Amino acid sequence: MRQGYIVAVISVGAIISAFSMAPSPVLAGGATQIDGLALAPVSESTPECPDLDTFGADFFNPMTGDLNGCLYVIVETSECKPSGTYLETGREIFVGSYNGNEGTFETTYRFEAKYEDCPDPATEIFGRCQHPIVPGSGTGVFEGVTGRLDFKDNVEDDPITFSYRGHLRF
Repeated sequence: MRQGYIVAVISVGAIISAFSMAPSPVLAGGATQIDGLALAPVSESTPECPDLDTFGADFFNPMTGDLNGCLYVIVETSECKPSGTYLETGREIFVGSYNGNEGTFETTYRFEAKYEDCPDPATEIFGRCQHPIVPGSGTGVFEGVTGRLDFKDNVEDDPITFSYRGHLRF
């Protein structure tokens, strides 16, 4: 009887191992993992990011890493709560490159943060946001792209930076 128990345990272990080593459904579906860094917000056009007024953006974030370019941000709603919680929503236009190939895509976003003195950016305790890509908005290398980017604020950096990661399906 003990030998049968050992065989059953080994068989169950083998099945669990096989499933845990299988590719993630997202990755198996053709998604590409990306990451990088977005730099502090800039509120005036620069030679690298000249289209602030063209897009009606409030500011942009220069981006490096897997995505290189400018993320133009259009704020639609913002709210400071008495607790110091800050909520913001809007839309964005990324203009830049992936693997050296140019293109654009749009996102919607939801930003959540905690401030000591809401909404003074110098007093941010933590912040994060989600940026789902608007289906059908891509051009160039991003034509047909879907996916999502997630940002985490690096509040210890001076000036602040934002780590991003996500998955894109081309």
